[in-house]
Amino acid sequence: MRSKSMRPARWKRTSLTVITMIVSASLAFAGSNKLSKDLLEQSVSNQVDVIVQYNQVPTAAYHQKVLSRGGALKQNLGQFKGAAYTMSASALADLASDPDVVFISPDRALYGAGNNKSAAVLDYHTAAINAPAAWTLGLDGTGIGVAVIDSGIAANSDLNSNHVVYSQDFTSLGSAVDQYGHGTHVTGIIAGTGSNSTGSKYTYTFKGIADNVNLINLRVLDQNGAGTDSEVIAAIQTAISLKSIYNIRVINLSLGRPVWESYKQDPLCQAVEQAWKSGIVVVVAAGNYGRDNLAGTNGYGTITAPGNDPYVITVGAMKTLGTATRTDDVIASYSSKGPTLFDQVIKPDLVAPGNQIISLYTSAETLNQQNSGNEITKSLYETNNGAASSDTYFVLSGTSMAAPMVSGAAALMLQQSPALTPDQVKARLMKTAFKSLVLYSTATDPATGITYSGQADIFTVGAGYLDIEAALANTDLAPTTAGSALSPTAAVDSSGNVVLVANGSSVLGSNSVLWGTSVLWGTSVLWGTDVSGESVLWGTSLLQGESVLWGTTADQADSVLWGTSVLWGSSVLWGTSATTGEANSIAITGEN
Repeated sequence: MRSKSMRPARWKRTSLTVITMIVSASLAFAGSNKLSKDLLEQSVSNQVDVIVQYNQVPTAAYHQKVLSRGGALKQNLGQFKGAAYTMSASALADLASDPDVVFISPDRALYGAGNNKSAAVLDYHTAAINAPAAWTLGLDGTGIGVAVIDSGIAANSDLNSNHVVYSQDFTSLGSAVDQYGHGTHVTGIIAGTGSNSTGSKYTYTFKGIADNVNLINLRVLDQNGAGTDSEVIAAIQTAISLKSIYNIRVINLSLGRPVWESYKQDPLCQAVEQAWKSGIVVVVAAGNYGRDNLAGTNGYGTITAPGNDPYVITVGAMKTLGTATRTDDVIASYSSKGPTLFDQVIKPDLVAPGNQIISLYTSAETLNQQNSGNEITKSLYETNNGAASSDTYFVLSGTSMAAPMVSGAAALMLQQSPALTPDQVKARLMKTAFKSLVLYSTATDPATGITYSGQADIFTVGAGYLDIEAALANTDLAPTTAGSALSPTAAVDSSGNVVLVANGSSVLGSNSVLWGTSVLWGTSVLWGTDVSGESVLWGTSLLQGESVLWGTTADQADSVLWGTSVLWGSSVLWGTSATTGEANSIAITGEN
C-alpha cells in the first residue's frame, strides 16, 4: 500500500472493487468436494500429512480406512471427530469417496503472529485500553484459567510460577518450556506481575492485564515458532477436557496460517468452535498480512485461520505512538484485514495495542538470539541505570501482542461476572469498543523505507478499540446460546457497487437480534447510522465530509484486478509458499 499522499485519486474506488470481488466471488469448494484445494495440487507420488474429519468420533475401524490404504496414524483427535495421518497422495481421492469421511485437509504448518523486529519506546498500552480502571476495582483475574496455546512459557522472575497450574508439550520435543520466546512474551501481556519494574527507582511498570489468572501452558510451537494444525487441535481439546478442573474460561491463540477453505470445513476452525461451544472464550490474532498486496488487494482479505471463524474474537493491532492517550492511536499497517476468504466474515472483531509492545523474555530464547536489538535498556524504565540491557523485558510487534490484551480483558470480565457466556463477553467487548478512531494514517517501514497507508474501516478495526473500563461497566446481555454473537458477513448490493452487512435471521435484520440496531452496534454505529438494513455499510453521511467511503460509482474496469485467478482461484493469495506463512510475517517489520 502507498502512503495517502502518494496513492492515486481512484484508491478508494479500487478498494471498493477489491472488497466487492472478495464478497461476491463464487466458492469453488462448496458442496460435495471433500479434498482441500491445496491437497488437489499435490503430486500423487508424495507422502502427505493430513487431517481427516469424520462424521463421528473415529473408532479403530475408522483408522483402518487409512491404514488399509497404506497410511499411518499420527494422532487421534478424538472428540474433534478426526485424526491426523501420514499417507500417499495417490490414495486421497479413494479415501474421500468413503461416506464416513467429511473432509480431508493437510496438517498445515502455522506460526506465531508476531513480527520479530521493533525499536523500544514506552508503549503505554495498559493506559490506552483503560486497564487501570479494572485494577482500581480490585480485578486481577483471580480464579480464572487462561490457556496459552503457543511456544510455551519460560521461567521469568516477573511471572508468578505458582500461577502456571498445568503444562503440556504437544511438539514432541519433551518440554513445555518456551525455547522460542513468543509464548513467554504473550503470557507476560496477560499475566506479568510487573515486579521487576515496581518501586521508587522505576518510572514505568510493565504489568499484565490480569496478573493473577491461573495459566495453562500448552506448547504447540517449536524453537523456531512453527507448529501444525494437529498439534493445536490436540491442545484445544486438552483445554476443553481440563476446563472444569482449572476453570479454563479463555484460550489465547496468537498464531495462525493462511485460509484454504471455508471455516465450515477447516479443521482448525472446527476445533476453536468446539472450545467456544464448551463455554471457553477463544481469542485469536488476526494475522500480520495487512501490507500484502500480492493480489492487488491492499491487504484486504488477509485474515488468517482460525481468526476467520465467526464464533471467535479476532483481534487486530493498533499503535499507541508512545503516548498514554488513545485518541492519537492508529492502526498498524501490517494488521490483517477482512473480509475473510471464502465466507466474507467481517473481521477483525476489534483491535488492541500490538505495536512495539514490551513484555517478558529470557536471553536463551531463539527470538532474542535472532533479534538481540529488541532487548530494551533499563534506562527506559529505571532511573540511574544507563544503557544496560534489561534481563526481563523485550519488545515485539504484531497481532500476537494484541490478542492477549483481549484475553486479559475477558478474564477480568469473567472474574467480575462469572456467569457470562463467550457470546456475551464478545458482544460486550464489541459494543463498548472505542470508536472515535483516527480515520487515515501512514507509516514508514524503518527497514525498507516504504510508506504504507492505514484506513480505519470496518474490515481493518472491526467494532473499534478495546476499552476495558467500558466493557466492565456494561450490563447488556446477548443471548446465552453459543453462536448468538457470530461475526456478521459482508455482501454487495445487486449492482455490485456497495458493500453491505448481510442480513440474516440469526445475525442481522431486527432489533431483537445481536447485530440489530438496538444491541451490539447500537444507534451510534461505527460508521453511519444504519448498518443493519439495506443501506450502505457506512451510511450516507460519512466521515470528514467525504463522498461515500466505498462509493456508489465503482470503477468496474478495476474488476479485472481479480481476473480469472480470484483470491481463492488457481493463484491463491498466499502463493506457493502458503505453508510457510511466517516468512511473510518476518518480512513485515514493526513500525516506528
